[in-house]
Amino acid sequence: QVQLVESGGGLVQAGGSLRLSCVASRIIWSITGMGWYRQAPGKQRELVARITTGGSTNYADSVKGRFTISRDNAKNTVYLQMNSLKPEDTALYYCNVASTRSDYWGQGTQVTVSS
Repeated sequence: QVQLVESGGGLVQAGGSLRLSCVASRIIWSITGMGWYRQAPGKQRELVARITTGGSTNYADSVKGRFTISRDNAKNTVYLQMNSLKPEDTALYYCNVASTRSDYWGQGTQVTVSS
């Protein structure tokens, strides 16, 4: 069974940066997209950023210009570079890999931005 393991979360001051990583435990075939979602307390899970196998990206309006998603296919890894962090970015961040066969989720990594 495939496991996704996120890392890189933590506590940072507003204006700071973090880089999240998500590694798959084994190769996932027929990937259609990889992404990052987040869920703040009392709120629904929302898409933060997504990247397709073709390299196309899309971002939530709230993070455009501050966050960058990238991937390394050889390492089965997807990254999220987060700059100019704001307190409203505080949430549990989840990695997602979608394939033609299944949808995979990580356990989440906490990002907390202090003001």
